[in-house]
Amino acid sequence: MASSSPATLRSLYRSLLRELPPRPILSSPRTPLHHRIRSSFVALGHQLVAYLRAQRMYVTLIERYNPGMDMDQAERIRLTARRVGMDLPSLGKNGAQ
Repeated sequence: MASSSPATLRSLYRSLLRELPPRPILSSPRTPLHHRIRSSFVALGHQLVAYLRAQRMYVTLIERYNPGMDMDQAERIRLTARRVGMDLPSLGKNGAQ
């Protein structure tokens, strides 16, 4: 898969535009192919921005509504017990009090 860095995308875009027939500056309108390529790149850019924004919001919501997601099982059980008003006894290294 090709690299999708901004410099690579700009290079690809410019090389595509170079292959189109040249036009004198401001004398003739751009070709339909030029408009199509430009609008395609703009549409893909907008889609990418929307996707990245949605991913950022998704991660924020997951962290907000699943706070125990990155906890180990023992910590999750301890916090659940505290939520209902119970304190679990602390266990030593060997599992005994």
